[in-house]
Amino acid sequence: MRLTRQTNYAVRILMYCAANDGRLSRIPEIASAYSVSELFLFKILQPLVEAKLVETVRGRNGGVKLGRPATEITLYDVVSVTEDGFSMAECFESDATECPLVDSCALNAALRKALGAFFEVLESYTIADLTSNRAGLRFLLNIGDEKVVAAAN
Repeated sequence: MRLTRQTNYAVRILMYCAANDGRLSRIPEIASAYSVSELFLFKILQPLVEAKLVETVRGRNGGVKLGRPATEITLYDVVSVTEDGFSMAECFESDATECPLVDSCALNAALRKALGAFFEVLESYTIADLTSNRAGLRFLLNIGDEKVVAAAN
């Protein structure tokens, strides 16, 4: 299983906002920090806004911020919004009718159990967990006061 690039950057947007807590984050700054296009981030932002994981503030001094505290946003929340599905095998799909074992297959049961464990782990990590080293992240992402320190060195 592999998560999409969209999910990867959705988590990064949330991490950036968490590291920049108390201030609005601007898409151009986030794009620069991760060396990715602004257009790509704007596309990712839409489902995050719809799920209330991120709030946008319009206007000249606008930007984005977390829609709720970082301690309340799990990785599962992000993945469930950004991934289309989790068909680990063809038999997971709703129209899977070709296999005569689909209703009693041990492989299907094992994969469902593995997927459940994967979701359980994602539920156990929050954006706050991923950003516990806030000062280090702020430096690495070139956020705020750390910009001055980095520019001086």
